[in-house]
Amino acid sequence: MNDARTLQFAQVAADGAVTVQPRAIAEEVPVAIECNGLGYAVLMASLGDPLDLGYGFALTERLIDTPDDVLDAEAHALEHGMLLRLTLAARVADRVADRVRHRTADSSCGLCGVESLEQALRPLPVRTTRWAGDDTAVFAALEALETAQPLGAATRAVHAAAACTPEGAIRLVREDVGRHNAFDKLIGAMLRAGLRWDDGFALLTSRCSYELVEKAARSDCPMLATISAPTALALDRARAAGIELRVLARPDALLRPL
Repeated sequence: MNDARTLQFAQVAADGAVTVQPRAIAEEVPVAIECNGLGYAVLMASLGDPLDLGYGFALTERLIDTPDDVLDAEAHALEHGMLLRLTLAARVADRVADRVRHRTADSSCGLCGVESLEQALRPLPVRTTRWAGDDTAVFAALEALETAQPLGAATRAVHAAAACTPEGAIRLVREDVGRHNAFDKLIGAMLRAGLRWDDGFALLTSRCSYELVEKAARSDCPMLATISAPTALALDRARAAGIELRVLARPDALLRPL
């Protein structure tokens, strides 16, 4: 199964002229995540890089602490989507059972199985050192990202998450129809490859929501840049976790919270 397929559209011009044009359309399918034989969540996602999604999702969901906590990961294509099976180490197995037992909702936003408002805003790891990079790196990364999104270029319907060097060079990119999924895939890819942020930062083609700040904190990302605006909760959570934010990052300007 591919992440995009080509469909035909009638393009209607303002003067009434009609032409038929092909266009690549992003696929969006259900991806069921099973942990230690228990159904954990169903995400609506793109099919690319499923194991990266599994590792990143498990980390940001607090099901694992290190890649060694994943003993096995398998992706199985189904007729209408995909089944992602994770086998987690015994030391973290109770986390899965507990979350499944108390689940009240399923989503891709990092609130799977949360049973109370207090759990939704659990304490985050706090960085003791601030990002020391220069804002010019964000502009360099924005320019480089233009040519690093093959699925986005084809469909104009997916988000990208990029790991960037302190100077703004693109190290790694993952794409998905969901902004949360794209970041989880990036985090998972880095986790599986043993990569660290190394004083770099993450650049996301989305708004800055508090869930993305939490994923950054869980992956020890020192700075998160997004092309759209933040929410007030995202700003509060980032400040509490010691994560730098750059928002509304465009080729000509960005905002740095004070």
